[in-house]
Amino acid sequence: MQFRRFGTKYYVRIDRGEEIMSTLKKFCEAEKITLGEVKALGAVNDFTVGLFDVKEKKYHSNRFQFDAEITSLWGTVTTMNGEVYLHIHMSAGDINGHVFGGHLNSATVSATCEMIVYDLSEGNSNGYVVERKFNDEIGLNLFEFIN
Repeated sequence: MQFRRFGTKYYVRIDRGEEIMSTLKKFCEAEKITLGEVKALGAVNDFTVGLFDVKEKKYHSNRFQFDAEITSLWGTVTTMNGEVYLHIHMSAGDINGHVFGGHLNSATVSATCEMIVYDLSEGNSNGYVVERKFNDEIGLNLFEFIN
């Protein structure tokens, strides 16, 4: 991984063979990003995405192992219990144009991943914190706005 900072934006290159979620989490920890947005494109060859079943209150995951272009990767960076918390969704298309996606669990880069991370934590002069808190009714870790 390599990156450069431009104001409150980071341009990040995640390299072939690196796993996107773990690389992004280490990056946010190292740069002390506790509130932000992420978007990216690139290519992967092994990715797992899921869908949250609200009735069952559990995730169902699907793993795909083929060359695919990331058609969309977007998400948020917050914290939960003082740790970086990533909530990322991704869709990726195969050679025939079929697209698969959902909540991103993991993805291995096959060529490159070009990512922009918007650091909103540094410019947060109003003192607001966006933490995550588990919601029993829904079964997910939801935004908790703290001031």
